[in-house]
Amino acid sequence: MTTTPAPVRHLVIKQRFGLGKRYEIRESDAEGTLGTLIGFAQQKRFKLKEEVTFWADDSKSQKAFSFQARNVMDLSSVADIKDANGEPLGTFRKDFKASLLSSTWYLSQEGLEGEYKGQESSNFNAILRRFTSFDFIPYNFDFVRPDGAPAFSITRKWGARDLYKIPVYDSQLDARVIGTMGVALDALQGR
Repeated sequence: MTTTPAPVRHLVIKQRFGLGKRYEIRESDAEGTLGTLIGFAQQKRFKLKEEVTFWADDSKSQKAFSFQARNVMDLSSVADIKDANGEPLGTFRKDFKASLLSSTWYLSQEGLEGEYKGQESSNFNAILRRFTSFDFIPYNFDFVRPDGAPAFSITRKWGARDLYKIPVYDSQLDARVIGTMGVALDALQGR
C-alpha cells in the first residue's frame, strides 16, 4: 500500500458566476485560502475542436496558457497544453475503453518521462454516475506518476459553483498543466 506524502503545494479551481463556464486557477494554502492567480478562462460553447485559453487576469489582455484538442473531440482525442507563446507544456487524453467502468485520463508534461494516470477515486461513485443524469455525484480523481507514486488529487467540493481542491505531491509538475487537467475534467468529463 502506497502512503500518500504531504503535499508540496495546493491549487484551487473555482467556477465563477456568469454566462458559460468560467474558471480561475489559483495557488492556495492547505485550508483553501486563495493566493496567486495562475489563470482565468471562459469556455466557449459549441466549438467542434475543444479549445480553452487561460488569461493572466480578468482583462484578458495577456494570454497565460491554453489547451486545444488536436481533432474534433472524439473518444480518443489528445489535447495539447501550450504556454503563452504557443510552446508545448504537455498533453492530456481520456482512455475511453478504461473509462467504461471508471473514468481514466492520461497527462504528460514536457521534460518529464512517461504519462501520469488519473482515475476516479471511488469505483462506486463512478458506476453510480453512469446510471443517473444528476450532477450531484462527485467525481474525484487521483493521479499517479509513471512509477505509481501519488502525483496530485482533484477533489470536487459542493457549492453554488463547483470548487476543486488539488493537493500536489510531485514538485516537478507545472501548476498550469495540473490546472488545465482540472478544468478539462470539469468541462469534458460528461462527454
